Amino acid sequence: MGCSSSSTKTRKSETSLKAALIIQNWYRGYKARLKARQHYALTIFQSIEYADEQGQMQLSTFFSFMFENYAHVHKEELELRKQSLESEQDMRDRHDYVDLIDVPDSYNGPRLQFPLTCTDIDLLLEAFKEQQILHAHYVLEVLFETKKVLKQMPNFTHVQTSPSKELTICGDLHGKLDDLFMIFYKNGLPSESNPYVFNGDFVDRGKNSIEILMILCVSFLVYPNDLHLNRGNHEDFMMNLRYGFTKEILHKYKLHGKRILQILEELYAWLPIGTIVDNEILVIHGGISETTDLNLLHRVERNKMKSVLIPPTETNRDYDTDSKHNKVGVTFNAHGRIKTNGSPIEHLPKHEWEQVVTIFSASNYYEEGSNRGAYIKLCSGTAPRFFQYQVTKATCFQPLRQRVYTMESSAIKILKERVISRKSDLTRAFQLQDHRKSGKLSLSQWAFCMENILGLNLPWRSLSSNLVNIDKNGNVEYMSSFQNIHIEKPVQEAHSTLVETLYRYRSDLEIIFNAIDTDHSGLISVEEFRAMWKLFSAHYNVLIDDSQVNKLANLMDLNKDGSIDFNEFLKAFYVVHRYEDLMKPGVTNLG
Repeated sequence: MGCSSSSTKTRKSETSLKAALIIQNWYRGYKARLKARQHYALTIFQSIEYADEQGQMQLSTFFSFMFENYAHVHKEELELRKQSLESEQDMRDRHDYVDLIDVPDSYNGPRLQFPLTCTDIDLLLEAFKEQQILHAHYVLEVLFETKKVLKQMPNFTHVQTSPSKELTICGDLHGKLDDLFMIFYKNGLPSESNPYVFNGDFVDRGKNSIEILMILCVSFLVYPNDLHLNRGNHEDFMMNLRYGFTKEILHKYKLHGKRILQILEELYAWLPIGTIVDNEILVIHGGISETTDLNLLHRVERNKMKSVLIPPTETNRDYDTDSKHNKVGVTFNAHGRIKTNGSPIEHLPKHEWEQVVTIFSASNYYEEGSNRGAYIKLCSGTAPRFFQYQVTKATCFQPLRQRVYTMESSAIKILKERVISRKSDLTRAFQLQDHRKSGKLSLSQWAFCMENILGLNLPWRSLSSNLVNIDKNGNVEYMSSFQNIHIEKPVQEAHSTLVETLYRYRSDLEIIFNAIDTDHSGLISVEEFRAMWKLFSAHYNVLIDDSQVNKLANLMDLNKDGSIDFNEFLKAFYVVHRYEDLMKPGVTNLG
């Protein structure tokens, strides 16, 4: 009996062990599948962001093309706009922008006292934690004072560290105020003994860009030798039009928003290009390349570079724009540590620029849980120390499955918007492959068409289950690529191809129209619209008959006064989703 009992226990133990191994293997596989889905979602976000950056480059070349070809149409207006981009206007003085704006007794937000002290930093932090809005009077005063100090600074700030005075370097914040709060909570507020470098891209994308900018500028004014601000490619009024900061300002400051934007345009141009730490570390937004010449960058008139999208003046033709344009995905905050052997960093041969670190400080950049933020602490003679963090909200405490679902739903949503914006082109590509006119293609054919038209370098086969219907034989019903989504037409007479084109390029067109809107009225004439469209379609190789555009322009001139409200015009082109069918948990997933 004793032996039988022992044998039974052994078998039960073996069975339990096998069950545990089966459960363990299943869970590992389940978690691996979730991680794969998360990876695919991040790949979508990154591919689309990279495509947007390439579009940004195309827009930059268009402005060169425009300045060469638009002058004969409206030469005086163009010259006026170029002058406003290339020079400060004397009328923008403190009296016009600050002293005439009163702060009413009813205002219950933070009240700053000039000259500023650390008390004002604390005041701002507490107010912004309570979601209070700083009055426009103080915003403008802070911007004017900041610009005044920046104008006295060189292109590169030189900083020295010591064991008792480490330097903290932060990357992109992109309007994510909670990340700045987290950095200060973990690392302490800026002070004479706790210096910081913020390496550009303070604004855009996030919803609290002005709050971040105010905290950084006030801290800079209190500690001008211990808080350093570098210019990023989003410290640029044209970029702000595209990526949200302009809209944030006009929403929060409806009465004085345009004044704030005008001063910001000037302030951006005076931000230093970079910071040199201990004569061996270069901190610069955009990174370095084989052609980066620090001696040239020391001499350039940085205030002449109003926008990365606007051609520089003749005096700046030799300016090395790699530091402005080498941004790929989210890896564009580069810090080069160079072994100097006692030589100044400016005198090093290019081949000795051998170690580069990327730092990005905006956590949850694409979606909740998508990434951590980080900052670096530097001290002469020691290795850099890296600190990571992630702002946690309610969603971060959800199960991994739910967090992945949320992320991939968002990714699929923006991918579908890309797909619908090329519906006509994709349909033609599908039909060329569909020799039997069956409405179906093999998965390989469908994936080839998607990549050939969209150019996003995505794993289309793995993504197919979320984008199209696939029959039992594995063939794709290709017109299902456009199911549950459409672009709203502002007028029913508009041709589908034209609607898709205007939707696809709406951000670029908004920037272009703002560039030629010299009086900031938000209006352009129908003739200006037509002239600009001809240049745009020629440069972007848009094959649409001009008569379609002319007809649409006339329809959008609602009161028949010869003018178009272009912002309202472009807002009319938007995508409608059937959200209940976008993605259902447990039904479909990436991979």
